[in-house]
Amino acid sequence: MTVRQLSIFLENRVGRLAEITKILGDGGIDILAISIADTADFGILRLLVDDVDKAVSILSEHGVVCRLDAIAVISVEGVPGGLARVLQTIHESGVNVEYMYTVSQTKYPNPLMVIKFSDFEKANKAIQETGLKQLGAEEIF
Repeated sequence: MTVRQLSIFLENRVGRLAEITKILGDGGIDILAISIADTADFGILRLLVDDVDKAVSILSEHGVVCRLDAIAVISVEGVPGGLARVLQTIHESGVNVEYMYTVSQTKYPNPLMVIKFSDFEKANKAIQETGLKQLGAEEIF
């Protein structure tokens, strides 16, 4: 199952993140997950939102360039070794994890991990074959 994630390159300056979230909020876009990686000069803002196409349109109207990436959202058993099981499955498939972060969600009993793979199709096949619980966009929103 593919979930589309927004990636936005931001200047590392005071207030820029607030501007982006206000644009989305004013446009009626709900942010489910957010991750920020930064350097001295810029940051990469990654978002899971309830309406990706509308978010892209609204951001474009405000001159914000964004990219869409295919990511997986996987339910991880909330026990010691739960995440290790997921990552071992990916490792055995020969796929690299490029990055990951968690989703704050109350309707699922287990933690949800957002994972970007070097080869999404290969990782997706391995996840399905091992029976790990992967969620689609319609399930998390």
